[in-house]
Amino acid sequence: MRHARVSGALRRVGVRRPRLLAVAVPVAFALSSVAVVGATAPGFSSASAHKVQPQPRPGTCHARGTGLDERPDPRCTPGLRNPAVTPRTIFSTICKSGWTSKVRPPESITAKEKRASMAAYGDTGSSSTLEYDHFIPLELGGAVNAAGNLWPEPDYAHPSAFYLNPKDHLEDALKHLVCSGRMPLATAQKLIVTNWVIAYRRYG
Repeated sequence: MRHARVSGALRRVGVRRPRLLAVAVPVAFALSSVAVVGATAPGFSSASAHKVQPQPRPGTCHARGTGLDERPDPRCTPGLRNPAVTPRTIFSTICKSGWTSKVRPPESITAKEKRASMAAYGDTGSSSTLEYDHFIPLELGGAVNAAGNLWPEPDYAHPSAFYLNPKDHLEDALKHLVCSGRMPLATAQKLIVTNWVIAYRRYG
């Protein structure tokens, strides 16, 4: 997750995947627990944050959707969980201030992975137009440095204002619900991987 700068008048340039214009707006979430029917629990990965991880072969991954609603290819980036984050450990992990910064991979590792992931997704423009995004975010117990949980997500810039994109709003809201005991961790993770766009629209 990151605070992406978003503009309703900007298009990504120099990138093969098409984009639609979009503007992020705040989300107000229902406080009740949410059931995700028919969703398979994401797998786990303990891939090291201090070792460059292999990525899918170039041209083998195809993003779904467009613009800020884009989602990764489920074959390449299905979303994976961190086995260290469980319902019993959330208050010493994701709900503890500063925890994600301690486990996040350094740029010296992710910069190389990002380029290889861009090639897998067919992105040929500047890497600065994309964020190497944790599909299941670290804030919700996503795998720290697994290729199956990281992908080149569209990034947007605005010259004078900073906004969270819709997925980031959703991630923040779900973390709040999980850490306040109003939503199970597994439910929040499944909402992301099943279809985060639908989850955003349903609870926004």
